[in-house]
Amino acid sequence: MLPQKFLDRMKELLGEEYPLFLESYDREHNRSLRWNRLKGERGEFLKHSPFELSPVPWCSEGFYYGQEDVPGKHPYHEAGVYYIQEASAMAPAQFLMADRKRYQKERILDLCAAPGGKSTQIAAAMGGEGLLVCNEIHPARAKILSENVERMGIRNAMVINESPEHLAERFTEYFTGILVDAPCSGEGMFRKNYQACEEWSAANVELCGKRQDKILDDAAKMLIPGGRLVYSTCTFAPEENEGSVSRFLHRHPDFSIQKVGRAEGMSVGRGEWVETSQSDVSGTIRLWPHRLRGEGHYVAVLVREGKERPDFVARQEEGIPHKEFKMPGKGVLEFSDFSKEALNIELWGKFLRFGEQLYLMPEGMPPIKGLKVLRPGLHLGTIKKNRFLPSHALALSLSPKDVVHQLDLSPDSQEIIKFLRGETFSFEGKKGWYLITVSGYGIGWGKAAGGMMKNHYPRGLRKNLATV
Repeated sequence: MLPQKFLDRMKELLGEEYPLFLESYDREHNRSLRWNRLKGERGEFLKHSPFELSPVPWCSEGFYYGQEDVPGKHPYHEAGVYYIQEASAMAPAQFLMADRKRYQKERILDLCAAPGGKSTQIAAAMGGEGLLVCNEIHPARAKILSENVERMGIRNAMVINESPEHLAERFTEYFTGILVDAPCSGEGMFRKNYQACEEWSAANVELCGKRQDKILDDAAKMLIPGGRLVYSTCTFAPEENEGSVSRFLHRHPDFSIQKVGRAEGMSVGRGEWVETSQSDVSGTIRLWPHRLRGEGHYVAVLVREGKERPDFVARQEEGIPHKEFKMPGKGVLEFSDFSKEALNIELWGKFLRFGEQLYLMPEGMPPIKGLKVLRPGLHLGTIKKNRFLPSHALALSLSPKDVVHQLDLSPDSQEIIKFLRGETFSFEGKKGWYLITVSGYGIGWGKAAGGMMKNHYPRGLRKNLATV
């Protein structure tokens, strides 16, 4: 089923390794997930994990799971305890965030972010500090990205739906780190995605290379001097890998390749595979399915010369300051009343109201006028008729110690199945809002009254959970 032109090229490139490469297509692809460190301790996750797990060598949060395991159908998935992510795809964000000392000051951009695996990995490394901007140019995919940011309990991200060109106009030398997981011909996914195989053509490889050039140029404009840009693809095509990086370095002499440590099985980039290569790209990294437990991937870590301007001051969205909590008519008063009743913590910062919706903005969030914004921070809830209804996003961002009332359910119980189906169930306890948890992980809201627990699990998420 593999395109003959693709096979001919790979045979020429790999030489003696080609039979091993071809043999990898006869094996089952590896299945993996990434534990979400925003949800607690790694040891607790491993202690309660219902799956057979083994570590991914290049990502401390990454684990392979068994062929018989179905983590997408487990309640932990709905609680954002982990993200199902291909192992090789964990490498780019790992290299972007490695050895960084300034999490609280970071302004990170994931430029081509959907469906959200790399964005949520970056957010976990940031630990809720700094600003993460997750962008996706395609509206439908941007919606999926926003949903995954919510599921993983991320507080410091804004999700937008913009073109790289528009962002480059708005954010000149703004971001301290940028990830460009570029649209590509998808050759590295042939083993697990036959549609990518059917859509492949030599002409599309060339088209992707030109598109990547433009995206990288836009990204370069947005990176501060001294900042780090990670470029990645899931293709084997040299034109889109070593070729794209070589062309970029020729156009941007103030950038250079930063050599990083490679995990066992990772290979170096091969500049000799690109006739027009004008740079030494041996510091870039290739991941091959016949050399490690993962699909095909390519990663280049690029740094820009210079230092961040000491006089740089990022413009910020004004929002509603926390000190105006008690002022009526802005929504924060209703949220304040809810907080006193239901929460053990105060969510400090600035608030933003979109119609009936109230958000807690990430620290340093830029002005959003003129941007297509899907999620300007953490969605706190809805103000209706002077009442505050907490959001699902808020529940997923909280832990048991953050709330006054908690109801913990076993992942194997009928109660959690009923809850995820949106059913009400009997409950004898104090009235009020309860954080429903599964093994201590927040998964949604319930409200107790009259011997019943009213279910506030979102209707739009219930339809796919009947088989849990």
